[in-house]
Amino acid sequence: MDKTSELKSILGQSFKWNKARLDCFTRMLIALITVQTVNLKEIAIALISRADVDSRYKRLRRFFSQFNLNYEIIARFIFNLFFAGKKIYLTIDRTNWFLGKSKINILMLGVAYEGVAIPLLWNLLPKAGNATADEHKAVIMRFIAIFGSQNIVGILADREFGSGKLFKFLNENSIPFYIRIKEGSNVCVKNKKFSTPKKIFSHLNCKEKSEFHMTVWIFGEKIYLAGSRSERGELMIIATNKNPKTAVAIYLRRWEIEMLFCCLKTRGFRFEDTRLTKLDRIEKMVGVLAIAFSWAHCVGEWRAEKKPIRLSKHYDSTRPQNSLFRYGLDFIREIIINPLKKEADFKKCLNIFQPVISLQLAAGATL
Repeated sequence: MDKTSELKSILGQSFKWNKARLDCFTRMLIALITVQTVNLKEIAIALISRADVDSRYKRLRRFFSQFNLNYEIIARFIFNLFFAGKKIYLTIDRTNWFLGKSKINILMLGVAYEGVAIPLLWNLLPKAGNATADEHKAVIMRFIAIFGSQNIVGILADREFGSGKLFKFLNENSIPFYIRIKEGSNVCVKNKKFSTPKKIFSHLNCKEKSEFHMTVWIFGEKIYLAGSRSERGELMIIATNKNPKTAVAIYLRRWEIEMLFCCLKTRGFRFEDTRLTKLDRIEKMVGVLAIAFSWAHCVGEWRAEKKPIRLSKHYDSTRPQNSLFRYGLDFIREIIINPLKKEADFKKCLNIFQPVISLQLAAGATL
């Protein structure tokens, strides 16, 4: 069964690459799922080719050093796969680690979906530490330029993203947000200054939540506040420009982008195994991972409809043994590795991409 040619035929209808690049990409995608690591030497070993391993490795290196990806087309491809015509919550966060002395720092924007965020847009930051408010705005503006803001029902972000610049931008563009702020931030109510949000919600006991009964001024912007205290006693303050009664529950979906990072790293493709250090090449690797992740998640959804995921027998009996992503990834990987699996099973996995093809991602656009 020639899995490469069938996958190449399907992806080729959406990604208008030349034959050599498309062939390299599809073989790399299958090899990546097989070895479950972004390490290019490991991918080269699993790459289907008559060439020797060194030649395969050099081919992969050329892909990341010479080929330019159009990330807007990739974003459209993934968005249409999951969210065409749907209302969405955007979630933003960073993931970072060191590779020797090199700092890999990725600002990611995804869409909350079924317990995990689906990656859409990302920026590689040429520095260590937090992104600035302008960098936060830039990635949101990229999304709006591609998809518009009409379907956004909320921006979800952690304390790093609580700033006057970002709040002002979101308010001016009528974009709802649910962003955690530091409990020591300065808050004003009717020109009377409260020392901190911590005092406003000091009455909360563990496992309690509430909202403040009036608007407040913070970072020079008029917003609402909601708060909750965890079982361990940690206080969480959420700033929003919408109804604060549901703010805490909505904000908690921010955790889905953390689950995405887990899928790209330890629970999936071991992203931290990469030896790429140049930002443009890491950015391309994220593009490859985004497509691989989306394929696996779609297959997991389809498979769960046919054969539901079993519940855990150990810790929490209500918790599934696998995520939808992992369920799909293991299924695709088994089909690739096991020669006894039927060809029809792989064709079903490929057909997951068919709905995207019927949508016009970008007329005449090329990558």
